[in-house]
Amino acid sequence: MKKILKWYAYVNKPVVQKYVWADLLLFIPRFVCGMLLAIDFGASKFGMPWSDPELNLGLFEVVYWFPEDVARFGGIFAMFPVSFAWIAGFSETIGGLMLALGIKTRIASFMIVCTMLVAIFFQQMNQGIWNMLPAMGFLWVGLYSLVNGSGRFGLDYLMIKRIK
Repeated sequence: MKKILKWYAYVNKPVVQKYVWADLLLFIPRFVCGMLLAIDFGASKFGMPWSDPELNLGLFEVVYWFPEDVARFGGIFAMFPVSFAWIAGFSETIGGLMLALGIKTRIASFMIVCTMLVAIFFQQMNQGIWNMLPAMGFLWVGLYSLVNGSGRFGLDYLMIKRIK
């Protein structure tokens, strides 16, 4: 059990800035992007309690058009479109919530970074730079959070303090 707690602390220990205001300043884009991913971008494709009722989605169900969209990417995406659509919806919705709350921030950030790279290079690339901007913004916040974790304003920080 001690080894597991040590590994947990190693993976999830956030980088804390010298000043509280710096951590607060870095918390704002992490929280806003996480909530946007969870409430708007993810919930429009993935069934959550706050998804639009008109979509008629069950819990953790992918909207009907999304696997077709994923299959157009070709290659391995065409072989397993439902699986990749589910992974993308999960990473945007659940990963977005995790990012916003600062829990398992690096794991959530990794999922979001992978999803945004696919969105940029397979879905939005041919549609111009303006269509790529939201995914690029989420990518940059995800990359920063992948490296630094949640900072002082996240549940990871509280859990690591409790473990020590």
